[in-house]
Amino acid sequence: MGRERNPRHGSMSVWPRKRARRMHARIRSWLSIKDAKPVGFAGYKVGMTHLIATDNRQFSKTKGQNVFMPVTILECPPLRVIGVHVYQQDAYGVHLSSSVVAPGSKFLSRSIPAPKKDTSGNLANLNLNTGNYIKIRLVVQTQPDLVGFGKKKPEVFELGLGGNLNDQLNFAKQHLGKELTVNQIFSEGQQLDVHAITKGKGFQGPVKRFGVTLRSHKSEKTKRGPAAMGGWRGQGHTHYRIAKAGQMGYHQRLDMNKVLLRIDANPQNINAKGGFKHYGVVKNPYVLLKGSLPGPAKRLIKLTIAGRPAKNIPAQAPAISYVSTTSHQGKT
Repeated sequence: MGRERNPRHGSMSVWPRKRARRMHARIRSWLSIKDAKPVGFAGYKVGMTHLIATDNRQFSKTKGQNVFMPVTILECPPLRVIGVHVYQQDAYGVHLSSSVVAPGSKFLSRSIPAPKKDTSGNLANLNLNTGNYIKIRLVVQTQPDLVGFGKKKPEVFELGLGGNLNDQLNFAKQHLGKELTVNQIFSEGQQLDVHAITKGKGFQGPVKRFGVTLRSHKSEKTKRGPAAMGGWRGQGHTHYRIAKAGQMGYHQRLDMNKVLLRIDANPQNINAKGGFKHYGVVKNPYVLLKGSLPGPAKRLIKLTIAGRPAKNIPAQAPAISYVSTTSHQGKT
């Protein structure tokens, strides 16, 4: 009986498969919403657990029954707004027109040079009618010193704002130098897009990297590699689509339409006995997202409002009757 054949795995839409530039994801576009509030947040991945909830999907065979759900825990300490970026458009494109900074935490200088002076007062003098302004972004920093795994260097990135330009300016004036919490931005039952850097695997061969079929034990030279190198082989060159060894993991990926099941400010409701492996204990507000998320424990994961939400997912979060807090110690 012949062996089943299939092409090598691995989408070319994410080529080249090289290491990400930094440990937190880059978000290139932000969703436009009517409400004047940020459309994203960030949290540190704690680990996974499971819960029992009532299935509220309309056409599910288990509708109304208690079902098992795997969930990922994200610890979400408040984000501090340390600046505002105002963008202007001209004949050459979109450019940063003005920048306003406010004092950050004492650990901000570990990430960027500390601002020499506080320019937050300049925001009150900004006149949106004098230029072709198109958008305003918040500059925020994370506060990993509030988390229990010893990290102090904060991440600094932009957050998109909803509403029209005047609403964005008013929100920026009110919150510059203050903190943002996760419950100000998201609500339970909402669908979110997850932006993260995946777990790094290092330099791996084509079998692990692309799922290439093992060759016969009587094959010459190699068995854990592709057999046909393709037609483009002049001067030792091979086509870029051929499965070869190289970097695997530590790539930026987008995981769409993850359901936000719970937002809770009391970490005692989720802490496992003995703490979570490779993380410790949760000390700040946390969220529960249905399913698994990219990246290892302790990695920063960015959340945005879903750009293309699924129609078959209910807008209301299911009723949760039990959340497992059993010990993770001794488990691989």
